[in-house]
Amino acid sequence: MADLDVLRTRFSHALEGVRTAAGGPDPRPYADALLARWQEPHRRYHTLAHLTAVLDHVDELAAHAADPDVVRLAAWFHDAVYLPDRSENEERSARLAERALAEAGAPPERTAEVARLVRLTVTHDPADDDPDGQVLCDADLAILAAPPAAYAAYTAAVRAEYHFVPGDAFRTGRADVLRQLLSLPRLFRTPYGSRTWEETARYNLRGELELLTS
Repeated sequence: MADLDVLRTRFSHALEGVRTAAGGPDPRPYADALLARWQEPHRRYHTLAHLTAVLDHVDELAAHAADPDVVRLAAWFHDAVYLPDRSENEERSARLAERALAEAGAPPERTAEVARLVRLTVTHDPADDDPDGQVLCDADLAILAAPPAAYAAYTAAVRAEYHFVPGDAFRTGRADVLRQLLSLPRLFRTPYGSRTWEETARYNLRGELELLTS
């Protein structure tokens, strides 16, 4: 069970880390609005547990980031808008970040960077000179390198979110996603992610693809 007070504090620290000396309004209402989104009843994988895991991985990778607090805020917003039957979730999440962070006192350039990072999670394909993008994408994809039981729980949760898709159609679509991921030269772009997660993630993806197509 996620500790909401701890998450509120983590959001507040990240927001305060990007603000100027002028400060801004109380961060807690903004944290609560995001927490409410992450607890929507239709979510099965994109839940507070996923948010917490991504935040933890961002902290794990923070040494590779140019602006860790911007990456932390991007983690908060990256699936803040999530409807599994819609294709524009990342864009709507980025626009939410632009509105909320501007109101919350984040400087325009850092607000824009948070939104850019959120949009980057459409492809998970950051440039070689984009350390913040690499950290966010690696943190978001780290679940692919989970131990067997956790990976099985992840795939079951993804299927539950897409319960409205018939079985054959889901298997075809999911297999396409897995093939696309496996076709990438590297799943993980930070040195830590590449060293620690790449091999296990590819093993998990190949195993899931075999199950879907056998």
